Amino acid sequence: MLQSRLFTKTLRESPRDEAAANARLLIRAGFIHKEMAGVYSFLPLGFRVLKKIEGIIREEMNALGANEVLLTALQDSSVWETSGRWDDQVIDVWFKTPLKSGSLLGLANTHEEAITSLMRQYVSSYRDLPFSVYQIQTKFRNELRARSGLLRGREFLMKDLYSFHLNTDDLDSFYERVAAAYAKIFSRLDIGDITYQTFASGGAFSKYSHEFQTATAAGEDLIHVCVDCRQAVNEEIKADLPACPACGGSNFRRVTAIEVGNIFKLGTRFSEAANLTVTDTEGKNHFVIMGSYGLGLSRLMGALVETHHDDHGIIWPVAAAPFSVHLLSLGDDSATVAAAGSLYQKLAAAGVTALFDDRLNVSVGAKLTDADLIGLPYRLIVSQKSGDRIEFKERASAQSSLLTVSEVVGRLVS
Repeated sequence: MLQSRLFTKTLRESPRDEAAANARLLIRAGFIHKEMAGVYSFLPLGFRVLKKIEGIIREEMNALGANEVLLTALQDSSVWETSGRWDDQVIDVWFKTPLKSGSLLGLANTHEEAITSLMRQYVSSYRDLPFSVYQIQTKFRNELRARSGLLRGREFLMKDLYSFHLNTDDLDSFYERVAAAYAKIFSRLDIGDITYQTFASGGAFSKYSHEFQTATAAGEDLIHVCVDCRQAVNEEIKADLPACPACGGSNFRRVTAIEVGNIFKLGTRFSEAANLTVTDTEGKNHFVIMGSYGLGLSRLMGALVETHHDDHGIIWPVAAAPFSVHLLSLGDDSATVAAAGSLYQKLAAAGVTALFDDRLNVSVGAKLTDADLIGLPYRLIVSQKSGDRIEFKERASAQSSLLTVSEVVGRLVS
């Protein structure tokens, strides 16, 4: 992409109404635009990051054998009244709106009731189980205090996966497979140095659930990490679990973290409410056993920035970066412009995505500052100073080297 064609522009100053680093940097660098508290538009660079995250999540969900669907954001109150969760005293983050006919609709904040109700049309026998479905969809939550940028929004993109089983053994097996898939997603994204699987309250679903937490000073959660095995326990249930639930150890360290995912064993909580049953081999009816597994895509984007930035800007991991390379043409003379353009074409031919700062009449300092702020993994500089060589630098490193064009391409595609 030519940067001269990018309609967004970087800002010199951070927005005054944002305390979180992820919001400050993403707004300054032109990735997102704040519409109101807890509501952000994703601009070209930010949208590309979301699609990169989405692609990785979709690959891992498909590898589980899950079917992708897209359910409606508008929800009929009657579906939710069966479980009691239409009541604002039970779920207090509903956005509700009246139809002209007078009945109320809600903007979905999750989809357990909706998916369970839907499955009554397709599931009736043990032969129909097990299976799993997922979606990647915008959710709406009427948070009292939307804060921390993309980490806690009123409108956000989420992947929710639901599984359906005949017995608890099958649920347990799939549950562990999802946990492993989540670990792979976080590893592929390089979400942070440490992502803990954390025991947490299961709320109304079960006694315990599991959260996935990334250690960072910007986190809203406190977790206690077992020094012996790295299993973690959320502070809200630490009194219930004085010993490590994994190894029995009692030596913990307290860590601030961001929750980046969660998984629940729902049991028959929602199948009973929706009367979702199957017949077994003897013709007896059983309520379907379910699991629910969530990942916030926009939240992951915010967490990536919180764990990957410095005083100059964002430092995108390769897997999530909107482009692999930021190519800078430093100089408006015809030779420099032509050399940079030629390198841009060679990178494209080699399959390397690049943001080419081809802007004319922009100072060297401004281009370098923007490159650090935007934070693509690699920076290439073409200038008279470097002659027929290219200055090659990783965003996360202070060191640079002069390479030939073929060396640059070879390093980026290796």
